[in-house]
Amino acid sequence: MERKKIIAIYPGSFDPITLGHLDIITRASTLFEKVIIAIAVNSEKNPMFSKDTRLKMIKEVTKNIENIEIDKFSGLLVDYAKNKNAKVIVRGIRALSDYEYEFNMALMNRSLDESITTTFLVAHQKYTHLSSSLVREVASLGGNVSNLVPPFVIEELKRKINE
Repeated sequence: MERKKIIAIYPGSFDPITLGHLDIITRASTLFEKVIIAIAVNSEKNPMFSKDTRLKMIKEVTKNIENIEIDKFSGLLVDYAKNKNAKVIVRGIRALSDYEYEFNMALMNRSLDESITTTFLVAHQKYTHLSSSLVREVASLGGNVSNLVPPFVIEELKRKINE
């Protein structure tokens, strides 16, 4: 399949990036000319990892994917997308509950800017239970997360938990 000459944005907190995120990124990179992985900076949230550490982890685990860019943003996603000349927002869907939330977000984004389309990619079934918050919880309790995150992220989790 030929990539469309379209820039897409895959936004998220990526705290930390998981194998589920990586699956969506890999598949999106085959569909679009460029995929911008946009780390959402939300002052209301208290992330485990700093935005710079999240950026470093994403860079490391995506270094073999050629057509991606990694960036940070705050504010409205549609404004950021417009700034980056992106026409598509990519969102991963794990379950029906994700769809309902993401559907409402897509409608809101469309009401803010009709030129930006949201595309849903359904998660691989082996990642439907996976979330960054579950990874953080399991790792902090000493559980094995090697089937949930890339090896580099495991090292960052260990380092952070031992601080």
